[in-house]
Amino acid sequence: MKTITPVALDHLLTKEPALTILDVRTPMEFAEVHVPQAHNVPLDQFDPADFRTSPQPIYLLCKGGGRATKAAEKCSKAGIDNTVVIEGGTQAWIEAGLPVERSAVKVISLERQVRIAAGSLVLTGLILAWLVHPYFIILSAFVGTGLIFAGVTDWCGMGLLLAKMPWNKKS
Repeated sequence: MKTITPVALDHLLTKEPALTILDVRTPMEFAEVHVPQAHNVPLDQFDPADFRTSPQPIYLLCKGGGRATKAAEKCSKAGIDNTVVIEGGTQAWIEAGLPVERSAVKVISLERQVRIAAGSLVLTGLILAWLVHPYFIILSAFVGTGLIFAGVTDWCGMGLLLAKMPWNKKS
C-alpha cells in the first residue's frame, strides 16, 4: 500500500491543485475540520467502482489513517491500485501546521462515541448484575469481547453502527 506524508502531499498540491483527495470520515467529522481540497465520501458509502477509471492517484485520509487504510484495501481487492493513504490522516495534517477548513460545529469523534457507548454498556451490565440478576454480567462480558475483537482485527461493529446514526450524518 502506497502512503504519503501530509507535507509531501501539500507540496504536490501546489503543483497539481486538482488532485483527488477523499476523506472517508463521517460527514459530521468532515464538517468540523477537513483538508480544503478534500471531498467527503464516508467509508460506509465508499465504493471503489466509482474510482476505477481515475488515471490519477486517489489520496485517502481519515482522522488517523485506519479508515483510509480500509478504503485502500477495498480498492486493492477491486483491482484498483492507484490509491495513496495520507499518513496520520487529518490529525497529522493539522500537526504539520497545514491549512484546514473549520466550522463552528464541534462533534464527538466516532472513536470517542465507541468508548462512551462501550463504557456505558459495561457499567449498565454491572449495575444490573448487582441490582437485578447476576446474569446481566453477560452484557459486560459481551462488550469486553467485542472490544478485544475490535482491537485484534481492527474491525469495530459498534463503530460501523454508530457511523450510521442520525447525529453522524450532515444535516
